[in-house]
Amino acid sequence: MASRRYSGLISALILLVLLLMLISMNLGSGPVSLIDLLHSADAAAVQLILVEIRLPRTLIAAIAGASFGICGAVMQGLLRNPLASPGLIGSSSGAALGAVLVLYLGLSQINWLLLPAGGMLGALVALVLVYLLAGRDASVVTIVLAGVAINALAISLVSLILNLAPSPYAVQEIVLWTLGSVSNLSLNDLWLLLLPTVLGWLLLIGTGRGLDLLTLGEDTAHSMGIDLFALRARLFVAVALCIGGAVSITGAIGFIGLVVPHLLRPLVHYQPGRLLPASALGGAAMLLAADIVVRLMPPGPEIKIGVLTAIVGAPFFLFLILKTRRWQI
Repeated sequence: MASRRYSGLISALILLVLLLMLISMNLGSGPVSLIDLLHSADAAAVQLILVEIRLPRTLIAAIAGASFGICGAVMQGLLRNPLASPGLIGSSSGAALGAVLVLYLGLSQINWLLLPAGGMLGALVALVLVYLLAGRDASVVTIVLAGVAINALAISLVSLILNLAPSPYAVQEIVLWTLGSVSNLSLNDLWLLLLPTVLGWLLLIGTGRGLDLLTLGEDTAHSMGIDLFALRARLFVAVALCIGGAVSITGAIGFIGLVVPHLLRPLVHYQPGRLLPASALGGAAMLLAADIVVRLMPPGPEIKIGVLTAIVGAPFFLFLILKTRRWQI
């Protein structure tokens, strides 16, 4: 019965993601629907609007959202804390710092590949620093503290770069990028996102059992054959690749990794292994829905997706904190 319900949940999430992708492909700056484009005799217009503009935006939103969602589930399962998120180990802020540094130095004008490369490098450097601070056999508390320290350091360095920016235009470019968006992206950005994302997803295959056993405690998981150091290293590298790739392309988009796994956890009977694919689909659905809401707003300056997800996610985070306090009392 539980397996049937889980299969039903995954099927429903897949249908939801496909529906949202169809809606996203049907939306644009002009009153041209997907049906109009498919029946158009102008092949150049179809190529430009459908393939070069709408398709990359839709696929990047789905893939990045899936990465945010599954990485949130990974961190919450690894740290056994429903308030955990990828930013907890500094990967999100490290990726943001690497990309912002590339923007500040003007390296993205030399080669557009350097922006995503900077984001992934920043995420990996943050990961290495967390390992160095926490040590090989660190406890969960030590890892969290190391992650918080690296996260604070990365955020402060981003603020320093903004303070030292040579011109108001440079500041505006950096600030707009940090707000997060999937607009004005191309197929090249999609290919850049796919490489680290696929590698990260492949690393996550087969880690569900380890996360399930971790719910029984580290000692129990170790006694049942789980190499905790190898599992942590594998999960951390996977998160760094997925988050580094996503943040370098979309900018800083928060709270998806916190909200989605928490909402879906009761529906998978609190099993971390089953939560991973569900959170990937839920994250894709949430980011696609946020992008659709942004595009349906009245004409004017487009609200960045990162702002919208923060408006939704911050009150949800406060609710979780108050709920946790009531449990403790």
